[in-house]
Amino acid sequence: MLRVAVPNKGSLSEAAISILSEAGYRQRRTTKDLSLTDPDNGVEFYYLRPRDIAVYVGEGTLDVGISGRDLVLDSHADAETILELGFGGSTFRFAGRPGVAQSVKDLQGKRIATSFAGVLTDHLAENGVEASVVKLDGAVESAVQLGVADVIADVVETGTTLRQAGLEVFGDVILKSQAVLITRHGVDKPAGLDQLVRRLEGVLVARNYVMMDYDIRAEAVEAANAVAPGLESPTVSPLHREGWVAVRVMVVRADAQRIMDQLWEVGARAILTTDIHACRI
Repeated sequence: MLRVAVPNKGSLSEAAISILSEAGYRQRRTTKDLSLTDPDNGVEFYYLRPRDIAVYVGEGTLDVGISGRDLVLDSHADAETILELGFGGSTFRFAGRPGVAQSVKDLQGKRIATSFAGVLTDHLAENGVEASVVKLDGAVESAVQLGVADVIADVVETGTTLRQAGLEVFGDVILKSQAVLITRHGVDKPAGLDQLVRRLEGVLVARNYVMMDYDIRAEAVEAANAVAPGLESPTVSPLHREGWVAVRVMVVRADAQRIMDQLWEVGARAILTTDIHACRI
């Protein structure tokens, strides 16, 4: 069976369980369950601390796992990304009191507090900066105020928490992260991995696209195709009404309203959109 590691807590866990469920895999019903076997799909799921997943996968104890890119890089585990999952996005930045630094080059010799020592150490080395890395477990916003660090390197969302601590971000982004599917680097694909990837890709496409149907005069099909060409090409079927055809095409969900407006302008009528629950492209 394919052995898959899944985050066991937090928003990353909820999103991972959701996408796996949409992909047709059984998932646990309570957080007390630390493992689950799905014999119909040939998969065993193990629910682990997000920070530990890359280590288990990198050591070959488990075949694949879902974790954050930041956690994978921070672990220095022998794991590689095989699919970006589009959720759990975050941005890793430097922050400090106003005027303390403008870029990573200004951090020479300073103390930097972080929960991601691996990511930070790599970034400093890439920029030729020698600084003292103060590793903390959890929130680091108070490190400057408490005198254990000059600046911090942390995940930044709205920046509200940093401002409350009297800090502001500076310099370039250290890392942009999101949830990823990982496997051990340089090994043969385990049985069932291709199926898992296809299913997850199908869910991602279904989340990002909608199916659009409309009627249009046959001579206007080319103009409509220029507006909504689809992933490959639209499906065009004749209607009972002479000179008219029915068209079905996949469009990006975020662009659906704009595309409907443009199709109307070139003569499309009875324009409908429907959700896609699963697909294979």
